[in-house]
Amino acid sequence: MVCLPLMFAMVIAAGVHGAPLLPPLPMEDGCYRVSPEVEIFRVEGEAVILHFPMFMRVLQVRKVAQLPAKYLITKNNRTDQPTYRNGGRVQQQGKELWFLPARPSDSGEYTCTYRNATYCVTGSITLHVYESSSVDIEKLSYPWPAFVGEKVEFNCPSLDCFNKTHRPIAWYKDSNPTPLQPGRDTLMIPAVKHSHAGVYTCQLTVLINNQHHKVSRAFLLHVIGSDPAITTSVPNVSTPSVPAQSSSTTLSTVSAMKPPVIVSPINGTIFESSHGSGLELFCQVHTECQQADSTVVTWLVNGLSVESSYLDRRALLGGRRVTRVSERCQIELRLDIVAITTEDEKTEMKCVTQNTDGRQEVVVMLHLEDTTFTWLVVAVLIVTCFLTVALAFLYVLFKPKTKKNMDYILARQSSTFSF
Repeated sequence: MVCLPLMFAMVIAAGVHGAPLLPPLPMEDGCYRVSPEVEIFRVEGEAVILHFPMFMRVLQVRKVAQLPAKYLITKNNRTDQPTYRNGGRVQQQGKELWFLPARPSDSGEYTCTYRNATYCVTGSITLHVYESSSVDIEKLSYPWPAFVGEKVEFNCPSLDCFNKTHRPIAWYKDSNPTPLQPGRDTLMIPAVKHSHAGVYTCQLTVLINNQHHKVSRAFLLHVIGSDPAITTSVPNVSTPSVPAQSSSTTLSTVSAMKPPVIVSPINGTIFESSHGSGLELFCQVHTECQQADSTVVTWLVNGLSVESSYLDRRALLGGRRVTRVSERCQIELRLDIVAITTEDEKTEMKCVTQNTDGRQEVVVMLHLEDTTFTWLVVAVLIVTCFLTVALAFLYVLFKPKTKKNMDYILARQSSTFSF
């Protein structure tokens, strides 16, 4: 008899009004918990707006945020009410937390909690604010690999939360104080060469509460391949012969270096996910530890960088992590897709790695899960349970009387009519 209620509960939990089946969320301290957002790295003295795109997408897809509720943002798992005042340096504005400007002491994990009369959901994000004198450019910058001769266009990313002023965006390379291409919001390099490699920073002024604040973003451009050879006329000059042993030693040293290898994902893998659910992709590369810093690892979407693809607003590149694995090092780059839609069907995702010792790429595909089969299985289980219960009820109702019961009934009748 438990079968039917259980199956109906599965159907109700699966979705409402034809919604797709969604994976259950883990629960912690009475609240459902969403996967953490991609970590944010910023510099002190700049305006920072924390928002929770994956968290908000989960509320939207699961149709949770339909009743009036309160959003509470706290730091480092505090349960008490924070002192975020309107007009203060740190203030909560609806579902966002504003730092005007940010300080290194603001670094930490922030939790956003949505709570109404019957439901509670939490999401978290980690903010790192660096001092100007101790900037970690590897973490602050967006990695951008490009091949020699490729056209590159940089656009200042993650600015949707700000109101830009009429002042143009200024671009700088490395530590040069002279701006590049003044007056242009997009920085373009028609044909990349190795001399273009470096850190490109865009700086702009934004307007918040009628006050001007500084914001900057940085790209770390890696150039892959060799520049075209320049042939010049060189006079014949006698060169000293190189001993065979020295040449052999040099050759063996070079050949001992192994090219980077992508260990995950496997080429041809199909990542299947239901409509509206999130997806995490991990690219793991093994390389020589002395080559780890110069080894490029990136994700491409249909041959384009994530920032230049149609997934730009729904995909976030996670931090690059390097760990020691046996005698080699492992580089891991995470790609978070906030929500899978029908537009993502058969999208080609490519993980690419390259350094001076070699290059490898792995192609995987995105596939939208067909929930028809899942619903068919649920329907079959419901019908099976219903028939089982019905047959059991009919069996009990029309169960034939046994001989022992008949003898007992006859005996009672005989005793009743005997005097």
